[in-house]
Amino acid sequence: MSPDQITTWAAAGESEILEFKRSTGQRREAARTLCAMLNHRGGRLLFGVEPDGRMAGQQVSERTLEEIAQELREIDPPVFPSVERVDVGGGREVLVVSVSAGHSQPYAYRGQAWRRVGATNQSMSRDEYNRVLLERLHADVRWENQAATGWSVKDLDQEEVRRTLDEGIRIGRIEDPGTREPEAILRGLGLLEDGSLLRAAVVLFGRGDRLLPDFTQCLLRVARFRGTEKGEFLDNRQFRSHAFELFRQAQRFILDHMPIAGRFEPGRMERIDEPAYSPLAFREAIANAICHRDYATGGSSIGVAMYDDRLEVTSSGTLHFGFTPEALFEPHESRPWNPLIASVFYRRGIIETWGQGTIKMARWAEEASLPKPEILEIPGAVVVRFRRRATEEALQKTTGKTTGKTTGKTHDAVLALLAAEPSLTIPEIAQRIGKGSRATERIIRTLREAAKLERIGPAKGGYWKVLE
Repeated sequence: MSPDQITTWAAAGESEILEFKRSTGQRREAARTLCAMLNHRGGRLLFGVEPDGRMAGQQVSERTLEEIAQELREIDPPVFPSVERVDVGGGREVLVVSVSAGHSQPYAYRGQAWRRVGATNQSMSRDEYNRVLLERLHADVRWENQAATGWSVKDLDQEEVRRTLDEGIRIGRIEDPGTREPEAILRGLGLLEDGSLLRAAVVLFGRGDRLLPDFTQCLLRVARFRGTEKGEFLDNRQFRSHAFELFRQAQRFILDHMPIAGRFEPGRMERIDEPAYSPLAFREAIANAICHRDYATGGSSIGVAMYDDRLEVTSSGTLHFGFTPEALFEPHESRPWNPLIASVFYRRGIIETWGQGTIKMARWAEEASLPKPEILEIPGAVVVRFRRRATEEALQKTTGKTTGKTTGKTHDAVLALLAAEPSLTIPEIAQRIGKGSRATERIIRTLREAAKLERIGPAKGGYWKVLE
């Protein structure tokens, strides 16, 4: 390394990955900075450079190097940074100490963990320390992959287990094991280990009457509020059940309460419906809440709240692995917090491509001429917020759009409705979507001809299966 490189760094000034120290007399402060950089994305510390970037250098002896090494041994877990000596003339040197982002985060210096914020160091709170530690251990030790003590296959909704297998086989995401025994199915899904059910199996299939007192977090809270603030309830319910039933109930509640604007276009006899929210988008948000929430906190839940101007889906926990709300709307790697639960939802066909859900939500909202969804972090939870069109004038802007697009929105609403309630009859579907029975029959016929919907069983006692 040449003095020119030191000059270039010094001219750039201090940042989250670069800090200057006048001499190794400041080695304690330097070790704190290196600890913070290890907990961030790495960086360099230069001994012998003034805070203003002036390259002064210092005399370096073997004892100098030993003192630095001694101080760095106070960082735990142990680290082995690179130390380079750069001659800057006049018998003086600059020491460059470099670290990469640590693989054993969180790191602590003299018992305190630090994090890098801009060009400063801030102490980690206990909650943040625990979060970083959980993320490091995540591959091997998670809440979902621990044994569900006291639980057996008879405590699960075995029909839901079989439905998951049948649907996974139908869409090509599960190979037919040649058996419909729940225990064998669970083993194939990775939910049974050494003869013991995992907690993920309980979340996915646990019977509602068996969940208390062990699994209080398998809870969905839904509410329709009057106005735009939490206050007066128009509807307020709670559901305690396995993930698939909560998934259905959340969609059913939204579809029951979601306003649908109707309008007519010249030359058309049928009314054109505009749902207040994209059914595909809020379906994805509910699935994400189930797959990515924090189940470790007893009493936590998933929430669906509808106001006059917005819909919010809330899940307990926080964003992990450095994700920010903004980054989730850009291409990103999939890092599900509960990979076992997410894997079963994927095999069931509920989620499509890991890492694309939030991007799809934004696209579906745009296609429906709705505002882009928002993702917010609040204490103890993550919120996905869908807003309605700001004004009726904005709604009218869709008037000139093609019939195919508006018809597609109605078809999407029917598919979302039947995904949540597959046993609905034609009259019940018509009532939900605000159309006549004949118009509804035409929609159903179109969806069946397009291989998007299939009828299983007889007219009485059968059910609808959404194929796409």
